This record gives sequence, C-alpha cells and structure tokens, in this order.
Amino acid sequence: MSFPNLTPLNPEQQSLVGKLAAELNRDQALWLAGFFAGLGSANATADGGLSAMPPVLPSAEKRKLTILYGTESGNSEKLASAAAKTAAKYDFKVTLANMAEARLSDLGKGENLLVIVSTWGEGDPPEAATSYYEGFMSGAMPQLPGLRYSVCGLGDTSYEHFCKMGKDFDTRLAELGAIRVYDRAECDVDYQATFDCWLSGALNAFPEPESVTITAPLQGPVATSVVYDKANPYSSEILQKIVLNGTGSNKEVLHLELSLEGSGLVYEPGDALGIYPENRASDIDGVLAATGLSANAKLGDKTLGDALRHDFDITTLAPTLADKFNAIVGDASLKTLLDAEGRAELKSWIAGRQLIDLLEAYPYKSWTPESFTGILRKLTPRLYSIASSLKKHEDEVHLTIAAVRYHTHDRDRTGVASCYVADDVAVGDRIRVFLHHNNNFRLPEHDAIPVIMIGPGTGIAPFRAFIEERSARGAKGKNWLFFGEQHFSYDFLYQLEWLDYLEEGTLSELSLAFSRDQKEKIYVQDRLVERGAEIYQWLESGAHLYVCGDASRMAKDVQQALLGIIAEHGGKTPVEAKAYLDALRKAKRYQRDVY
Repeated sequence: MSFPNLTPLNPEQQSLVGKLAAELNRDQALWLAGFFAGLGSANATADGGLSAMPPVLPSAEKRKLTILYGTESGNSEKLASAAAKTAAKYDFKVTLANMAEARLSDLGKGENLLVIVSTWGEGDPPEAATSYYEGFMSGAMPQLPGLRYSVCGLGDTSYEHFCKMGKDFDTRLAELGAIRVYDRAECDVDYQATFDCWLSGALNAFPEPESVTITAPLQGPVATSVVYDKANPYSSEILQKIVLNGTGSNKEVLHLELSLEGSGLVYEPGDALGIYPENRASDIDGVLAATGLSANAKLGDKTLGDALRHDFDITTLAPTLADKFNAIVGDASLKTLLDAEGRAELKSWIAGRQLIDLLEAYPYKSWTPESFTGILRKLTPRLYSIASSLKKHEDEVHLTIAAVRYHTHDRDRTGVASCYVADDVAVGDRIRVFLHHNNNFRLPEHDAIPVIMIGPGTGIAPFRAFIEERSARGAKGKNWLFFGEQHFSYDFLYQLEWLDYLEEGTLSELSLAFSRDQKEKIYVQDRLVERGAEIYQWLESGAHLYVCGDASRMAKDVQQALLGIIAEHGGKTPVEAKAYLDALRKAKRYQRDVY
C-alpha cells in the first residue's frame, strides 16, 4: 500500500501503517477505520491532539455483567457504583447487586461477575452481608460452570486477616467451577489506585462480543463547579467545640460543630463525616529522634517534618509494617519474631505498642527520608457518625467525638484524629473534611414507622440526627432510645435535649443504663431484656431497630439479648430466633453502625 505525498504521517508512521494494513482482513480494516474515525471526530483537543478516553464499543447484544458487593461503611458500595458506570460505557449490561438483598440463585444466571467486598474487623464479612456469605460458603451452594469472574477485596493491613472476604469469595468461586479471568485485587485503606487498575484489567479480560461497531466516545459535560469529596476535602471552619462530660468524669467527649456554608455538601441522618487529621508534634519529634532524621530534610517538594505531619501514619504498628521495617533493618532477633513460628509472639508484643516502640527497640541510624517513608502507610481520614440533621442546622454538621487517651508500656498515647480535634484545633480554625454516605443506616421511608435506637457512649451520635430529623419532619412514628454510659451525673450526653424531646413527644421512650452508679453494673442490653416483651411487640408492629457503637463487646451483647428476647417472647427456638433477626436485617429493619 502506498500513501500520497500529502500524508501528515512521518516515514516511520507510514511504514508501521503499511505493515499493519497488509495483515488486516476486510472486517478488521473496517473496525480500525471506525476506531480512528471516532478518535478524530470526538477526541480531538484544542491543539490537535487526542484525549485518552477509550472508544465506546456497542455491540448487537450487550454483554451481561453482575457487580456483586458487600459493604460495611459504604466504600465497596461506592466503588461498585463507579464500576457499574464505567462498565456501561464499555458496552456491558450491568446488574448491581448488594449482598444484603441479593439471592444466591441469581449467580447461576450470570455470564460475567465482578465481586467487590470489604473485610470487617478481624476477618468477618460486612454486617449486612453475613447471611449471604454464610450461604455462599455452605455446601448447599450449587456449581457455577461457565461463570467468568474477578474479585476485588477491601481491607486494612493493620489487621491480621487482611482482605479475608476477598480471598474467601475468590477461592470459593473457583471451587464452584467459575472461571477467574483476572487476578484478585487486595486494596488497603488507600484503595483508589489499586481499584482503578483492577477494574480496567478485569473489564478488558472479559471476552468481547463477536461483532462490534465502533462509534465516537461519549463526551460528558464539563464540570464547572468544585466538588468536595475524599480526594478533594472541604476546608471547614470550626463553629463550636464543647466538652459534654461534667466535672469528675474520667471521659472526654466533644461536641463539634462545623460549617458547610458554600460547600454544596448535603448529607442525610446516618451518614458519616471524614476528618483528615494531622500528627501531633510530639509524635513527629519522637520518630525523628529515633530514626536520626532531620525535620528539614527534603522529601520531594516538602520537608520531611511537613510530610510526617500531613501525609504518613506514624503511630499504627502492624505485622505488615514490621515486615517492611526489617526488610531494611535486617535485625536477626526481629526476624525470628517475623518468621512463621514467631508470629504469635510478635502479635503479642505489638499489642498496645506503636511505631515509636519498634524504632526504639530495634534502632537503625542509616535511614533516609525516602527509605523511612517508604515503609509507612498514608495517613488516612477517620470517619465519625454525623450527629445532626440539616433540617435543624442549615449549612452545619455536628459530631460527637471521644478523645482517646491511654497509657501502655510506660508511655502516654493518644488517638490521632480524636486528640487532633481535642488538643490541636480551636473554634475558628479550619479542618479538612468530606462526607461519607451510608445507605445501610437509614431512617424508615415512612414517618409512621416506629423506631428503636440503641446507642451507648458516642454511639448516641446518629440518633441525635435521627431524632432531630423526625422532629423536623413531624414524623408520627414512635421513637424509643436506649442510652448507656458510666455515670448519670457526669456522662449523660445531650441530657437536656433528650428531656426536651420527651416533653415534646418526639421521643416516646428513654431507657437509660449508667453502669457505675450502683454496685452491679447495668448495661443497655440489660435494659433491653427488662423490656423484652415490649421490644418484641414493637418489632411485630413493624418497628425498625438500630444499633450504634462499640463492635467488640456491646454490639455482640446487644445481639445476644435481642435473640433471647425474640426466642422468649416470640416462642421461638434459637434457630428460629436467628432466622427472625436475619429476616429483619434483610428487610433493612435491623441496621448496625458499629466500629
């Protein structure tokens, strides 16, 4: 094939095109012609170049793709939604399925499958996905021959069973005869880049339809306003900061009011607010002293001190960090702990310790700013349940934050984010925030439905938002709040507000448990059992049940109390009581926001 002299191609490009054209059949040539026509007409930029957006490849019959997700805090749901939008542009007919509602039998009807699932705590499935996970892993699950799939797991490397749910779903799908088309991705808390790479690879790994016609890429509208999100947080002014505990309490719980004026940010009760903290100066100084590094040393376009303040996690200590540490330090005694036989001893040593303890226990003075920060994780934002309704507090968002302070291994320690708020910022200062929507923790659609809320400690936060919302809407449904803390006199968070809502009638019942005000400790689960018959009557009449707070003990104890109530007052066996509670969960009448 020859080219006219007026071609804009240089000689090398002409040669490449000529070689390619000689190898193409008619259909391939037409395909390529459409490809370049689409690029030329729709992707041309102002300077004559081409944008990086890939062409859309619609076919006679779209490929079916199921995106199955299991989410705890909403990250997997958000990524699944983004994946669905991207897949639709690549000519997939997408079905988005939440494990909280999906049927196991639907997997056998699919052709292509993406699984995006979070691991909660020490290797558990997300709360709403528990029943689905148990059924999927059971021996009753049928084979899935011909189903093509790829899995993306979300987790946190500071936990021992990192991305266990992703690994479990990946392994089980293979056992059931499904075909893995792209390797599993394992995302840490800073997940976006890993997820983007996985999604691109997985979508391209599914087989193309037999016939395709290339059209020009779709061009969306150009955004003209700033969008604030996790990647671009809003700088919010602190309007109010109040300690809620009375004098004499051994707790320090803060009520924080932040401005959203001009941000365009809108939230619903049940959502959370992310705060980007800064590391405290004393922690930075300790790390620098232990490594022998200077705060003024350059790291890219920043000083090391500035980078350690804003960019890196310099407190969390996990086995994975110890592994990276010793890959550089090469300490023989630490290597013994890191070997398989010593992992249990390592885990025991790490408990209650932080990075500074590792640096001091195994000193190494040959660090460079690059090698040291190379072993660190990014400093990640912390999520706090929103404690306000926009209907009552226009352009504001309120939080309830307990300052974390403790003493272990001869050292005073603090929570990074909670004590950043408590100690390092004041009214009038600005902090970086973003909204985190949580569709798994929502008020009933209909205002006449009764609501039971169980929120000891700072777990009270979302229920303040719930009550403010229900009051503002004039909701007729009854509201029953269970709250617990240590002392009535010091720790009754938002006491006057709850009394006002009782008088107003918005709050129908208020059950309190102050564990240290009598010889025998009383907790919210004890109050539940005391009112068990009424609790069961409320559930039978359609009430929605919510739990917020500590996951390690409170949430488990409350669930056991609920199972006992259902069995006793519903005349059910333990198995039937569990099925009853599972049905409530599936109907979104039993929702938990635990941490």
